[in-house]
Amino acid sequence: MLSDKVFKALADANRRRIISLLRKKDMTAGEIAEKFDISKPSISEHLKILKNAELISSEKNGQFITYFLNSSILEDIITYFMEIIKTKE
Repeated sequence: MLSDKVFKALADANRRRIISLLRKKDMTAGEIAEKFDISKPSISEHLKILKNAELISSEKNGQFITYFLNSSILEDIITYFMEIIKTKE
């Protein structure tokens, strides 16, 4: 079952935008921050929330941390909503 952390993380437009960016390619925090008009500490907080919800993962490469989507949790979200739709039929 999906945790409340997942839905709370998805409730924020900036976090959904980060997910959309990572859908296209893996990125460092700096690359993500370049796409936003908010502070780097705010981006870091959004990344932390997404990681805690297991929507994204990260890998350290030298001095950089690369973030990428955790596709299995996204598949779980799709399955969750598909099950809701099926129960109404």
